[in-house]
Amino acid sequence: MNYKVRTLSDTIKFYLPRTEGYLEIIRHIAQQYGAMSLIEFDGYFEGKFEPTKYMLVGVHANDVNQDRLLDFANKIRIMLKQKSLALELNNQLMLIE
Repeated sequence: MNYKVRTLSDTIKFYLPRTEGYLEIIRHIAQQYGAMSLIEFDGYFEGKFEPTKYMLVGVHANDVNQDRLLDFANKIRIMLKQKSLALELNNQLMLIE
């Protein structure tokens, strides 16, 4: 049996609100990384439940440039008209404001 194993060293998780424009962001992430996992959940931020559903978008990659990733996350925050946007890089939570 022949098979190939690829190990991807970096894990990125975006916490996206399901607001207008979020599907375009998901398409862009899929185009950039090729594969992802999506999990829907209710938001609980700033001490209260929010009426908006959220998507946890998880991707795996190698050699992620943290500065470019944070710049991309800030663009997402602006496109979705959010005060802040959460993401994780290798289990380190970051809040972009």
